[in-house]
Amino acid sequence: MVQRQTFRFFWEGAHPLSHLARDRQKTTGDPDNDLVAIGGSGFGIMAIVVAVERGWVSRDEAVARLGTMLSCLEQTPRYHGMFPHFINGRTAETIPFSRKDEGGDVVETALLFQGLLCARQYFDRAAPQERNLRHRIDRLWREAEWDWYRRDGGNYLYWHWSPRHGWAMNRKVAGWNEGLLAYVLAAGAPDHAIDPEVYHQGFASGPGFRNGRSYHGIELPLGMDHGGPLFIAHYSFCGLDPRGLTDRHADYWEQNVRHTRINYEHCVANPHGHAGYGPDCWGLTSSHGPKGYVAHAPGKDIGVITPSAALSSFPYAAEEAVRALRYFLAKPKHRIWGRFGFVDAFCESRDWYARTYLAINQGPIVIMIENFRTGLLWNLFMNAPEVQVGLRKLGFTSPHLSQGRDAMAMLTE
Repeated sequence: MVQRQTFRFFWEGAHPLSHLARDRQKTTGDPDNDLVAIGGSGFGIMAIVVAVERGWVSRDEAVARLGTMLSCLEQTPRYHGMFPHFINGRTAETIPFSRKDEGGDVVETALLFQGLLCARQYFDRAAPQERNLRHRIDRLWREAEWDWYRRDGGNYLYWHWSPRHGWAMNRKVAGWNEGLLAYVLAAGAPDHAIDPEVYHQGFASGPGFRNGRSYHGIELPLGMDHGGPLFIAHYSFCGLDPRGLTDRHADYWEQNVRHTRINYEHCVANPHGHAGYGPDCWGLTSSHGPKGYVAHAPGKDIGVITPSAALSSFPYAAEEAVRALRYFLAKPKHRIWGRFGFVDAFCESRDWYARTYLAINQGPIVIMIENFRTGLLWNLFMNAPEVQVGLRKLGFTSPHLSQGRDAMAMLTE
């Protein structure tokens, strides 16, 4: 029920012309703008795949919807193949995220391609509409110049570049964060790939990558103190299957389970005495709050619970997640439940309840619950030949890499 209601954000609540995901929706009425989120649209594409698999929409309806979404994406200005953070769903023009962030965004683009590659793998029939869909996805995918975002051949991917401001944002994708997905895709790209040292000497050696300290008696291999917001365990891992995924740096299943457990134990301990916290009500991640949009985490805990944090953690902490789910559903429905599922966040200490839904929080709810139930998105993404090439190139091991045909051979077919 929760998956299906949340999926409606990306179907009924999508932009009326492009059908891409609005950055946010309201509990009543639609926004009076055309703001579309690129990363959120990637999650929306994955949610549509789930909807077809579960029979909420037909395969033909989904293919038609994805075709409309691609028509807008094909018109969108791209910056060495990378999409901006936000676009106008009516005109496809870039909407600046900030004054200097008005060009390509590597991480948002990676989230989009995570969804597009899952769709390409899922819609694999010989019907002309599905063949055309795959061809259009491949064309966008091949045009992404991951190597350009090394910034003159350096050992990092850089988050942003714009024609007006160049590299002025100067933000490296480094340290433990949602950028892991971008490095895997960049390593496996068919035409503009990066070398392995960009991952090992850049992303995996940056400040904040290794941790090794213990919180609530749980040792955390990677990341900031207490693990940071839980979206780090979700965004890249909507497609990347962490089960058995290891490299020289970490076991990523253990990393995500421990991160989740620390987040949960913090909420149970409730050191700041926030109202409502406990074993049935937990989950800190980036979301709206009474003080605006904040990266809520144990180290920055102002009393705001985000349902997506617990519900997207079903693969890592099923018992704790289902307790939270039942608690959320037991609350007065007008407070946190509505037309597109659970609202973005709430703060019982301040009697504050969001009147909005965010694409980047709604999407992982649908996707990660499905991965917990069937592994659908994990199997699709991990079986994409480019993903397998990228993982092998960077030195990862995974049960998925020992299955099926050689990925390089698949890429040349």
